[in-house]
Amino acid sequence: MNRTDNQGQKNLGKVYLVGAGPGDPGLMTLKGKSILECADVVIYDALVSPAILAMINPQAEQIDAGKRMGRHSLLQEATTQLLIDKAQDHAIIVRLKGGDPFIFGRGGEEMADLVAAGVPVEVVPGITSGIAAPAYAGIPLTHRLYSSSVTFVTGHESAGKYRPKVNWQAIAHGSETIVIYMGIHNLAYIVEQLSQAGLSLATPIALVRWGTRPEQEELIGELETIVQLVEKTGFDAPAIAVIGSVVNLHEILSGYRPVET
Repeated sequence: MNRTDNQGQKNLGKVYLVGAGPGDPGLMTLKGKSILECADVVIYDALVSPAILAMINPQAEQIDAGKRMGRHSLLQEATTQLLIDKAQDHAIIVRLKGGDPFIFGRGGEEMADLVAAGVPVEVVPGITSGIAAPAYAGIPLTHRLYSSSVTFVTGHESAGKYRPKVNWQAIAHGSETIVIYMGIHNLAYIVEQLSQAGLSLATPIALVRWGTRPEQEELIGELETIVQLVEKTGFDAPAIAVIGSVVNLHEILSGYRPVET
C-alpha cells in the first residue's frame, strides 16, 4: 500500500532496530514489546526465542532473516534492502535482533545504510547475552575480589581462512574477565592464541549455551581441558564463553538461577 501526504509526496515508514534480548521473554524491554505489538512487518533473526516472536502483532508480516553457522536465510545486503523496500509501503517495520542490535549484531551497519537511504530509523537496545547468560549461570562478570574489568570480544574468526582481526595478545592481558561471543567453533584456536599470549592454561572457563532460556546449560573447565570437554560432551553453539577467576563463583551461585517469566 502506497503512503502519500497531502502534497502527493510518498511517506516512508520508520524502521526500528529492536534488541530481543537473550531469550527469556521477561528480559524483553517494555519499549521493544510495545513496538512489536503494533508492527506492520517484522524481520527477525534466528536466535530470537519463540516466546519473543509470540509478542509480534498477529497481523504483521513476519520474515525470517536468520543467520547461523553455515546457513544464511538472507544475505546481509539483501536484509538491508528488504528493510528499505518495506519502508516504502508500511508505517512500522521492525528489525528484530537477538541480544542487543549494536553488540556483535551488525545493527550499526544496518542503521548506517538506512540513514544513507533516507529511511527514518531508531534503535531500541536489548540485553546482550554476554551479560545475561553469565548472570543466569551464577557468574558475576565483576566482583571486588576477582575482577574489576571485562572485555567483550567476538570469536567468530576462521584461522587460516581469514586474516585474524582480534588481537588475542592484548585480550589476554587486557582485563580480568573475558567474554567471547560466537567462539565455540573456533575454541581450539582461541585457547591456543590465549595460551601463546601468556594466559595460564589453568585459567577457569565457562561455556553457557542457550543463556536465559529453559534449556540453558553450562560446561565448566579450564583452558587446558575445555576443548576436550566440548568434544566429549558434544557441547555446541549457540553459546558464549566466560574466562577468568569469576567462573569459580559458578559453583556457589548457580543454584539461584532466575525463573523464566
